[in-house]
Amino acid sequence: MSSMITTDSQSPVHTRVPTEHKPRFQDLCRMELIKVASLRSTWLVLIVAALATVFINLNGVHSDLQYLDRDLAHPFKARPDGQEMHFVYDPLFRSLSRISVQLMMLGSAAIGALTMFGEFSTGQIRTTFAAVPRRDGVVAAKVVVLCAITTVLGLIVSLISFLGGQAMLASRHVGLPITDHDAQIAIAAYTLVVPVCALVGMLFGAVIRNATASIVSVVAFLFLVPAFFGGDKYHWVVRLRHLFPGDAEETLTFWHGPDRDPGKWPAGHTHAWLVYAGWAVLSIAAALFVVKKRDA
Repeated sequence: MSSMITTDSQSPVHTRVPTEHKPRFQDLCRMELIKVASLRSTWLVLIVAALATVFINLNGVHSDLQYLDRDLAHPFKARPDGQEMHFVYDPLFRSLSRISVQLMMLGSAAIGALTMFGEFSTGQIRTTFAAVPRRDGVVAAKVVVLCAITTVLGLIVSLISFLGGQAMLASRHVGLPITDHDAQIAIAAYTLVVPVCALVGMLFGAVIRNATASIVSVVAFLFLVPAFFGGDKYHWVVRLRHLFPGDAEETLTFWHGPDRDPGKWPAGHTHAWLVYAGWAVLSIAAALFVVKKRDA
């Protein structure tokens, strides 16, 4: 694009006006990655949560070793009703424990919320939208960067916890190989629940746009609300509990060994994967809708 400038004493001079550069999606992702990398609190939360998760898992397996020798030496015990019970050790219960994964869920949800309310609370989001008017591109870049970081971290934690735990159990011959079907599903579930919770946190951050309220709300949703649907007395209560990400993770990390009872009205693997996918899609769509419709 060029323009022509004329003066009384000079002939026409052509000057070239630089064409406006439209940011590519790769540029948006790079920008979001720089934002995340510049926040020390982000990496501190993720690293602490990851280290604590690995420590709890490996320490749980190590603590079981002293009881394993006794129980394996006397595997048959009498129940109160007089029937004989055979001891079976669950190799996934400690190495990919429920308590430790909640730390990863909490940390990723907090980071997900921070990626949204952080820019809104400081007003930085206005600068971002001024440079990139298409808000859906900004949200998509946040989703890609957030999911990439949390998925890689979740996979590292899952592999270290599983392989380390099974290595300690190998001498007792009660461990699982990584080629085992239940083990592979458990590792995948342990990994993917982290980005799913991060997306849920991003949704709460986009809707509420307040640091304290966003964190409290997402923690209540992930951990407090499911507690109201405990027990298995009523089928509809159990079905509602199966809709939460944490319950889906518990379903997918269940080891189907001998004499293992999945409980009353258990959810299937297909249902649990659909819960993962449903919350991820719902969180992205809702966050995108809120960001596009509300003022910055």
